[in-house]
Amino acid sequence: MSQSNILPRRIRRFKQKAEDWLNGAGQDSKKLDGSAVLAAYGRWAPVYDLIFSGPLYWGQRAAVNHINTLQGNVLEAGVGTGISLRLYADHLNITGIDLSEDMLKRARRKVGQKRNIKELRVMDAGDLSYPDNHFDVVVAMYMITVVPDPNKVLRELERVTKPGGTVILVNHFSANTGFRSTLEQGLKRFSHRLGWNPEFPKSHVLGRIHLPLECEETLPPFKLFTLMRFRKPA
Repeated sequence: MSQSNILPRRIRRFKQKAEDWLNGAGQDSKKLDGSAVLAAYGRWAPVYDLIFSGPLYWGQRAAVNHINTLQGNVLEAGVGTGISLRLYADHLNITGIDLSEDMLKRARRKVGQKRNIKELRVMDAGDLSYPDNHFDVVVAMYMITVVPDPNKVLRELERVTKPGGTVILVNHFSANTGFRSTLEQGLKRFSHRLGWNPEFPKSHVLGRIHLPLECEETLPPFKLFTLMRFRKPA
């Protein structure tokens, strides 16, 4: 058989495999749920720091810089592998929660000599076991798009924040137009496998959270992420 005949056959086989994978992903990715998130982050945990510590650094640094000017007890919802833990000032008391035990195992290794890390617990951010008005600061970095019910999580973050306290969100919000919008629309069908929602406009937060927005800033790399800082009325 000639080389010219072998190559098209390989291309056809590759094309068929790609189509099978895409069709399979489309069938099992119609809805992002808790099991999908756990499965996704079980897969991500071993390589999470290697892949994401660079792209997420600016958002984590910006959020913690805000927090380090404040006082009291801090809840980081979706603490993941604990990349941000070393950034917090020693005068703060840090509690971290995450749905994934696989991620938290890696976070606990990072605590080291930082005595202000009070607790790292497996917990659903949409069903927090803490009482009302418990934390001075609540922060969720790159988390709100990975939960099945963002509205429920936002209500919980607001509930456990003390009157006069601060809520900080760092997240990627989807574009309304252009190539990025097209890409995010295309990725939406794979949210189940990805473990996050590629299409997530700002209105999913601003239209549903009952806290005044104090400031908003876009962040590197390439202004892909946004920091929002809210204040709970005293």
